[in-house]
Amino acid sequence: MTTPLPRRITAGIAALAIAGLGLSACGDDSDSGSPSAGGTAPGAGKPECAQLESFGDLTGKTVSVYTSIVAPEDAAHKASYKVFEDCTGATVSYEGSQEFEAQLQVRAQAGNLPDIAYIPQPGLVKSLVEAGYVKEAPQSVSDNVDEFFGEDWKAYGTVDGKFYAAPLGANVKSFVWYSPKMFADNGWEVPTTWDDMMALSDTIAASGVKPWCAGIESGEATGWVLTDWLEDVMLREVGPDVYDQWVNHEIPFNDPQVAAALDTVGGVLKDENYVNGGIGGVTSIATTSFQEGGLPILKGECAMHRQASFYAAQWGEGVKVAEDGDVFAFYLPTENEDFGKPVLGGGEFVTAFSDRPEVQAFQTYLSSDVWANEKAKATPGGGWVSANKGLDIANLNSPIDQLSASILQDPDATFRFDGSDQMPSAVGAGTFWSEMTNWISGDSTSKVLDAIESSWPA
Repeated sequence: MTTPLPRRITAGIAALAIAGLGLSACGDDSDSGSPSAGGTAPGAGKPECAQLESFGDLTGKTVSVYTSIVAPEDAAHKASYKVFEDCTGATVSYEGSQEFEAQLQVRAQAGNLPDIAYIPQPGLVKSLVEAGYVKEAPQSVSDNVDEFFGEDWKAYGTVDGKFYAAPLGANVKSFVWYSPKMFADNGWEVPTTWDDMMALSDTIAASGVKPWCAGIESGEATGWVLTDWLEDVMLREVGPDVYDQWVNHEIPFNDPQVAAALDTVGGVLKDENYVNGGIGGVTSIATTSFQEGGLPILKGECAMHRQASFYAAQWGEGVKVAEDGDVFAFYLPTENEDFGKPVLGGGEFVTAFSDRPEVQAFQTYLSSDVWANEKAKATPGGGWVSANKGLDIANLNSPIDQLSASILQDPDATFRFDGSDQMPSAVGAGTFWSEMTNWISGDSTSKVLDAIESSWPA
């Protein structure tokens, strides 16, 4: 899985630009109108091909796929398409680009869209739908999503009551990283409630170790780490319904509930007794890169670091990431059991610009449990997970991926997409980042929330 930060910067910009194009659909659907190409599918009779038989013989057809996932991560995606190609006879033409969002906009304007794109932001999907580019998902895809994903996931691919984009991969942000050995040596237990976690923080601080370490520096995106902190706490203090109202600006950014949540974050990150282990005091958080923020755990200089599943890639070679390893993670505990098990995260959505039979067949495959398990088996190095409930966790090779999948598949889990990625780019990739940086550097909660609220586009 690629680190999502560059996509966070550009996706909001692309979404805003495409929303203003007002162009009609440009995808090539000259062969559309029939759900089947006719003939007998090459994989007819094979269990793994059952869902694809109705599309007929697609030999000689090609489906073009455009994504932000590049080498070496793209190899696992390409390998996962083999079952589809064997079942249907069609070929998948894969193209990955680090300039994905900007180039997708260019291709939309030029009438040269791919058949399918993997889009990592619900707001961008919505903008493309409103611009008239996206084809509604076929019934087979909708049925798969109903069977294998939660309603919250389907909602992110739905616009004005119509379903367009099925979820693909996912990541979990509601994690706290720690050293299992350090915890065992000191008799510290992994907390299961927020109060337990704060009591543990006090115990660790009393031992002479700073319980928390953090870093938010990330170039032009400095501050995004704190937006995740606030989003996670919002879900735990006020629940998913109020979280949605906040993200959609149905309540103001400086609402008292938001202020209370940010003060809760401050109760951890602005406490000199708690931070910043192995690095410095509170103000060092702003100048420490997010990549380095948790590394003092390896030296026993801090005990906990809240960061997403993709942080597994930052620990370095030779570091064992497992429950019995050098580092691992636990679920960030909730504060209110009435809200179930809130999970903050991100993911990609399969968005189609053509409805030819081979394209609909590929959409169907990607939304199935068959593909999810093929993708897991094709990713031996780990770093990928899906919220697909048909995914056999045993097929995942990384312990942190297995933990992520178990959290996503938990029937009590309530998933919410990263809030800043859904807000207007001027806020979500602008003032929200910069004002959180100002906040950790000393500005008050009220000052920064008022500033963000005043920046919200009219």
